[in-house]
Amino acid sequence: MTANGKEVTIVMIEDDEGHARLIEKNVRRAGVNNEIIPFMDGKTALDYLLGEDRSGEVSAERYLLVLLDLNLPDMSGTEILEKLKSNQHTRRTPIVILTTTDDETEIKKCYDLGANVYITKPVDYDGFANAIRQLGMFFSVMQIAPA
Repeated sequence: MTANGKEVTIVMIEDDEGHARLIEKNVRRAGVNNEIIPFMDGKTALDYLLGEDRSGEVSAERYLLVLLDLNLPDMSGTEILEKLKSNQHTRRTPIVILTTTDDETEIKKCYDLGANVYITKPVDYDGFANAIRQLGMFFSVMQIAPA
């Protein structure tokens, strides 16, 4: 997956190791060979994505795709989603929600906050692989510009 000819880095924020392995396996099965950087909690992921100062400048030149679990040990995924979508440097970063929550209110809230795709776990992995492939196409047609 590339954007503007640059390699896209996949940031996976998932605290369940079993789910993380399944997600990675299915990303690979979908033919996506991009680097995957895993995080098991929100704070560490935000340090990477927005920098310790939370300015977001650290991601200004990065091409990223975020796979985000909503149920994390230290904060909710919606909090992370909100922070990323309200930051000028990361607001255009595609964010895929991967969660066990299929609550309509939660789903609507995520889309309202700017999530690009919402997938419920345990997912039908063909559907998951297909969603990842679609994101690959999403990258190739959308010129993702650094902020």
